[in-house]
Amino acid sequence: MRGYKIVISNKQKKVKIPTGFQLLIRRCCNAVLHAEKVQLPAEIGINFLDNEHMRALNKEYRNVDMATDVLSFSLGEDGVYEKNLETGAAMLGDIAISLEMAMAHAKRYAHSFEREVGFLVVHGILHVLGYDHEKGPLEAAAMHRKEEEVMSKVGLELNVSGKGSFLGV
Repeated sequence: MRGYKIVISNKQKKVKIPTGFQLLIRRCCNAVLHAEKVQLPAEIGINFLDNEHMRALNKEYRNVDMATDVLSFSLGEDGVYEKNLETGAAMLGDIAISLEMAMAHAKRYAHSFEREVGFLVVHGILHVLGYDHEKGPLEAAAMHRKEEEVMSKVGLELNVSGKGSFLGV
């Protein structure tokens, strides 16, 4: 472990979480944080939700009244993050993932549920670290390259067609 604290919370009951799932999530988190050279120590939260809860969050924070697959809540700006006063760790933020949406996307793109959730974790953490595909094509391409790099490192390569990646949707 590289000094990263990853807090995983399952706040939904609609999708059964497979055995070994938390280990995969931790591997994805660690791969992104290592690739981005995040200084030690750091904390991040991963929250699994249902579509109803995601819809409420999306409406509250983005004024979009529909469920979404992933939302990122950064606790920093320009690489400066709040600190946990007890541990001194940089609190990077929280990622909310709809497991219902992830299951639907996995079926739609004909890949595993684990690969889809791994992608959403990677995508969400990159947002927390400042990547933003909505700023334009150059930023979107940079984020996509980083997603591919990290997914390859954890053995969850993106489909050759790009489907399942943000740019392929």
